[in-house]
Amino acid sequence: MKRLTDIKISTLDLVPVRQDGGPAQALRNSLDLARNVERFGYHRFWVAEHHNMDGIASSATSVLLAYLAGGTSSIRLGSGGVMLPNHAPLVIAEQFGTLASLYPGRIELGLGRAPGSDQMTARALRRERSGSADDFPDDVMELMRYLGPRTPDQKVIAVPGHDTNVPIWLLGSSLFSAQLAGQLGLPYAFASHFAPRYMHEAIRVYRNHFKPSAVLDAPYVMLGVPMVVADTDEQADYLATSVYQRILALMRGQSLMQKPPVPSMNGLWLPHERDAVGDFLGLAMIGSPQKVKGKLEVLLEQTGADELIFTSDLYEHGDRVRSYELMAQTVFGR
Repeated sequence: MKRLTDIKISTLDLVPVRQDGGPAQALRNSLDLARNVERFGYHRFWVAEHHNMDGIASSATSVLLAYLAGGTSSIRLGSGGVMLPNHAPLVIAEQFGTLASLYPGRIELGLGRAPGSDQMTARALRRERSGSADDFPDDVMELMRYLGPRTPDQKVIAVPGHDTNVPIWLLGSSLFSAQLAGQLGLPYAFASHFAPRYMHEAIRVYRNHFKPSAVLDAPYVMLGVPMVVADTDEQADYLATSVYQRILALMRGQSLMQKPPVPSMNGLWLPHERDAVGDFLGLAMIGSPQKVKGKLEVLLEQTGADELIFTSDLYEHGDRVRSYELMAQTVFGR
């Protein structure tokens, strides 16, 4: 059984925008968070592609990664993920090939097959491009060819891109990418930070279909985990109400801009909405370090995960940084 000291921990930043802030402040906060978690000992820092969401400022994922890489020194940086159906594989190869050329050994590419938006926005992104989730396996293979060694008969090359061998991860919230990641021998990240329902089945499918590759000898599983860690359970419960409000707004199709915490959610949600938010956050680590440590140990016992990537959408940036600091202390035993 894996212990906390056996795993790596990482950060997924959704670059949240506050009601009284804006994208510029959210982006600056993202860099400050990256610098802090680098100092705390986190292994990687990922940002995710989302579109048409007023409360998430990471839409131009590769541009943001360049900003983060320029302001940090050692932490690995990547996408969690780029939604490949929105893009031509060659464009992504050139973007991440450029990043890898500027910051060698620090850039990685997580790929998803969802649009990262609504269907109307997906059409606006793609315009004349006919890409869809059905093309995902072929697009992944094409992208891998662009990032790999140039072959003598290759007619289209990515410059920068070829020979960079940017590490590729497959991401998913269902079973499709789990099976594909296993067949290709790639590391797999499951989106249990918002869709924990299929987590155990996805891990099983991935491991059962895994074939050793030039990338991996054995399966490698990373799980997304929401977290709100504070000095006391009561403080964590209070701060978590900002997270609840954000998820509730997502479910209602309302603005996703962050709202301050409230003493109680009573009157803000209906019983069925409370249950739905609870399902969404089924894997959430909310509480003091002592409480969270016990929950983490259970999660590792049940899943055997190799790495956990935490996301924390707290209203005050200082509370978010503190949450990551406390989680690092909990895992590393400092």
